[in-house]
Amino acid sequence: MLHDQFSRRFSYLRLSLTESCNFRCSYCLPNGNECQTRSKELTLTEIKRLVTAFAMAGTRKIRLTGGEPSLRRDLCEIISICKEVPGIETVAMTTNGYRLKRDISSWLDAGLDALNVSVDSLDPATFELITGQDKLAEILEGIELATELGIKKLKLNTVLLRQHNSGALPDFMNFVKHRAITLRFIELMQTGDNNAFFARQHLSGDQIKQQLVAAGWLQAVKDRDAGPAQEFYHSSHQGGIGLIMPYSKDFCADCNRLRVSSLGELYLCLFTEQHHSLRHLLQKDQPLKVQQFLQQSLQFKSSSHQLAEQKTGATRHLAMIGG
Repeated sequence: MLHDQFSRRFSYLRLSLTESCNFRCSYCLPNGNECQTRSKELTLTEIKRLVTAFAMAGTRKIRLTGGEPSLRRDLCEIISICKEVPGIETVAMTTNGYRLKRDISSWLDAGLDALNVSVDSLDPATFELITGQDKLAEILEGIELATELGIKKLKLNTVLLRQHNSGALPDFMNFVKHRAITLRFIELMQTGDNNAFFARQHLSGDQIKQQLVAAGWLQAVKDRDAGPAQEFYHSSHQGGIGLIMPYSKDFCADCNRLRVSSLGELYLCLFTEQHHSLRHLLQKDQPLKVQQFLQQSLQFKSSSHQLAEQKTGATRHLAMIGG
């Protein structure tokens, strides 16, 4: 399995399918996204070669991200390709939910196992203020439909914003009370384009954690191969609540994921200064060369990001590489 000099093992690939997004989220693309890279996105053949090489190197989980991955017209084909690669156990996707209600059945038929949907507020007006889209009701209907159709794992992602959802924990707890859904609060992360916004809106996840503990929620024990989220459960709730706190101590200690952009660039960290193009290796079937490239590149992976020092690397906004 792929590993780095700090004995971290990497079994999880986050593959961005596009930088394009049709939302204007205040923390990511407040002015929209005039994507100039659509014609240069990885092809189906390149994606199959990439995923095959990762699987041969021990990758077991693929998450399709963006931008907004559902803007790819060949999304179902991509899901099927990933699912059919020997060794891949889980194909997941993160979406803004814009096409969830319309397309969830097709995604499941193609082989999708798990889905994360961005829901930054349960209040329609606040949701529209954050995302630029009056789509909350339709997205929630899509979430209910995904549950009815039997998706294996469903999570909601909520970016913590001081102004908009800092007091919304009771609403979210009530939402998961009778739904087998995990809701994850994600600390706002500083990127190259959002410095002023970050200063106004950043809220520590520790405040949410304290409220959860005070309300009787218990922290779950992590699985060995689990990611960085801290998960909480309550005996009276079917669903759970998680916290992803990239500014917390030792956040990177159990990192198990690598990222590849829609242009075929390997990112060793979401906030790295450099990326490594491997697209030239995808022009023919040569999985061993791709694996060698990955393992050699991993020797340059740092022990941790440097967000606490306000070093955000080359990431201008999260649509570049999918968060």
